[in-house]
Amino acid sequence: MTQALKVLVVGAHPDEADMYAGGTSALLAEAGHAVKYLSLTNGDAGHHALERGPLARRRAHEAVDAARLLGVLEYEIWEYHDGELEASIEVRRRVIAALRSWRADVVIAFHGECPGHPDNRAAGRVVRDAVSFSSVPNVVPDSPALDRSPVCLLMPDYGSLEGHRHDVAVDVDATIEAKLRACAAHATQFYEFAPHQRGLMDKVPPADDWAACREFILTYWSEFMGVPDDVRPALAKYYGEARADGVRHAETFQLADYGRTVSDDELRRLIPLFD
Repeated sequence: MTQALKVLVVGAHPDEADMYAGGTSALLAEAGHAVKYLSLTNGDAGHHALERGPLARRRAHEAVDAARLLGVLEYEIWEYHDGELEASIEVRRRVIAALRSWRADVVIAFHGECPGHPDNRAAGRVVRDAVSFSSVPNVVPDSPALDRSPVCLLMPDYGSLEGHRHDVAVDVDATIEAKLRACAAHATQFYEFAPHQRGLMDKVPPADDWAACREFILTYWSEFMGVPDDVRPALAKYYGEARADGVRHAETFQLADYGRTVSDDELRRLIPLFD
C-alpha cells in the first residue's frame, strides 16, 4: 500500500458525510487510510417531535454507531446549533485548526455557492476559506501549519445536485451495505424526520426488517445511492467501460477550485480506489 492518507470529510450536520461519501469512506478505511468525519453543527433542529437537547444527544450516539460501521476513526460534532451556522472568522479559525490537527491530505466538503440548506452552504464556504490559510503559519499560529494544502473534493447534496460535476466517480458496490447500515444508524433522520417532512411515515418499515429498511433507503435516497446515466462516463474514465457498465452504486465528487491542484494521474495515485 502507498503511504496512508489522512482524509477529513466535513459536513454541516451528523449523517451527511455518511450519506454523500460513506461508501468512499469505507473503501478508504478498508485500504488502511485514516478517515475522520466533522459535523460543524450538532443537528439539533432536525426533528418534528424531539427538542434540541435530547435530539443532539441522540444524534451524537447515532454518529458513533455510523462511524463504527464505516471504519471511520472519529466522528467529531461541534456545538453550533442546527440552522444557525455562519461562515464566520471564528468558525474559519476552528476549521483551520481541525485541518491541521488531522494533517489532512484530502478534504471532502460541500459546495459553497448554490441553492439548498443554508448550513450546508455556510459549511462549504468556511471550508474553502479555511483551506486557503491551512498552510499559512501566521494564521492561527498556535496550530502548526500544513506543509502543503490538501486536495479538495466537493460532495453533492440536494441543493447542489443540478450544478455538481461528476469529475471523480467511485464504484461503491463493495461497501454499499456498510453505507446503508451507517445511514440506518441515523434513525432520527432516515426513519423519522425526513419521512415526516416528505410524507413517507406510512412507508417506514419495521426496524427489525433489514431487507425492507435497506430498500427504503435505496428507494427514497436513490440520488446518492445508485448510478444515474450521467455518472457512467466518469465511471468509465476511472474503471473502463466494461466495469462501469456493471456498477450499481457510486459516489461522485467535483474537483474543488481551491486546495492543491492535481492531475488525473496524481489523483489516481493519491486516492488508490480505481483498480
